[in-house]
Amino acid sequence: MNSRTEQVAAFVLHTRPYRETSALVDLFTLEYGKVSVVARGVRRPGSTLRHTLQPFSVLAVRFAGQSELKTLHQAELAELLPSLSGNALMCGLYANELLERLLQPLEATPQLFLNYKVLLNDLLQFHDHEVSLRLFEQALLRELGSWRDLSRCQQPYYRYDPVHGIRAVAEVSSAHFTGDQLRSIEMGEYTDPTIKKAAKYLMRELLKEQLGDKPLRSRELFQSRSKGRKGESE
Repeated sequence: MNSRTEQVAAFVLHTRPYRETSALVDLFTLEYGKVSVVARGVRRPGSTLRHTLQPFSVLAVRFAGQSELKTLHQAELAELLPSLSGNALMCGLYANELLERLLQPLEATPQLFLNYKVLLNDLLQFHDHEVSLRLFEQALLRELGSWRDLSRCQQPYYRYDPVHGIRAVAEVSSAHFTGDQLRSIEMGEYTDPTIKKAAKYLMRELLKEQLGDKPLRSRELFQSRSKGRKGESE
């Protein structure tokens, strides 16, 4: 990618300071997947880009460069979405961190981009945040090639093993899931609370394989926020 791109749709995943007045910005784009860019001068007083390069807003951007790190040439709001707050904000930050850490640079994932937009819309519309996250995690794991077709789980009981993955077991006492729960997860059917609990455990274990030992900052923030709210109620 030597020449400047045409305008492409993008979301900001993460921003961090770079040199005196610039910033490194990880973007999630429709056409190029995850792209890291240098936003020059964005931290100068009065920079209009400072208010544009915010998470959860649909942007139209242009960038260029021969290396993996591109230079941002233009960014403007394409669609101004309402601000996320509370648990919805925590969920959005969690999704952003997953994309930032697990996506390979410059590999287009157009379906996952659409899944991400659906997630943000659900968070804005006060849908069941837990279900929305499970559906997004499933889409991400499928994109990463680490999702097994759970509709084939026809045995009564199953267990997750870090080495062998999901495998059938003979006794309910050693099971993590029932076959019915796994098939419901595959279909995105979360009417039963036990299915939500099973899906949360499964997604966490599968994502742990991809993330390694480094903890998620967003998960720690969410846990800290939950403890604070519990303390206030007590």
